[in-house]
Amino acid sequence: MRWVISALLVLGLVPRALAADLDVLRGSEPVGPAFFTNWSGFYVGGQGSYGNINADFQGATRPLVASSLIELVLEEDADVSSWPFLGSGSAHAAGYGGFFGYNWQFQDVVIGVEGNYAHSEQTVSASQSPILNRLVNAGSLNYNVNVSGSGTLSVNDVGELRLRAGYVMGSFLPYGFVGFVLGDGNYQLTSCVYGQQDPTGINPPTGCGQQQSFASCATLAHPNCVNFSFPNSASKTDALLYGFSAGGGVDYALTQNIFVRGEFEFVQFAAIASILATELNGRVGVGLRF
Repeated sequence: MRWVISALLVLGLVPRALAADLDVLRGSEPVGPAFFTNWSGFYVGGQGSYGNINADFQGATRPLVASSLIELVLEEDADVSSWPFLGSGSAHAAGYGGFFGYNWQFQDVVIGVEGNYAHSEQTVSASQSPILNRLVNAGSLNYNVNVSGSGTLSVNDVGELRLRAGYVMGSFLPYGFVGFVLGDGNYQLTSCVYGQQDPTGINPPTGCGQQQSFASCATLAHPNCVNFSFPNSASKTDALLYGFSAGGGVDYALTQNIFVRGEFEFVQFAAIASILATELNGRVGVGLRF
């Protein structure tokens, strides 16, 4: 009887052992789906910023000088309008604004569109390198030519439409973006071309608006001596600025609905009145997801 009971126990254990061996051959047990922080849906927020604007005014006064000297042999032969006397300038300013957008999430990939607004009062002035007492020959006469001027550009309000792409890393959402930019600004340019034709050094003009008479300049030895002075200016308020932006940042989910943000942005504006301007901005913000 003992032999019969032992045989039955052995037969009962064998299928279990074989089943265990087959489980190893089947592979690992299936696991549940991965969990990702939910970033999909609408969101809105506010932000603070600090930025730098850089503007190149080198070609901005060429149209002013060319129109001042139009049809004069001095411009035709000496190309005075091409002489660079303004350079670049930069300015820093803090600002504030807001953003809103919508995200589509595909597991750990997030694609979105966003509207972004920033207000600041950045005014940049051109560096100046006046050209003084340059002697040139135009036609059959000599000229003592002086050129100076000034330039400023202000950028106040900038709005963007962005396309964003991010990758979920726990509670973090690193992202990059590109965007189209519209802005509002003001600019002011001045130019001043003055000097003497067939110079004598007698009573030369010292700036624009100081045109002097032929008699005070000419002598019998210099019958063609003439003082000349040609000022010009151009300005516009609420000028339309446009361009593109690119940058990146990271959102961090504090709770299911509240997140904080930090980002860096580069903006390239199209030339306005031949002024080329760029911005570099750093921003921090807080947002609410719906």
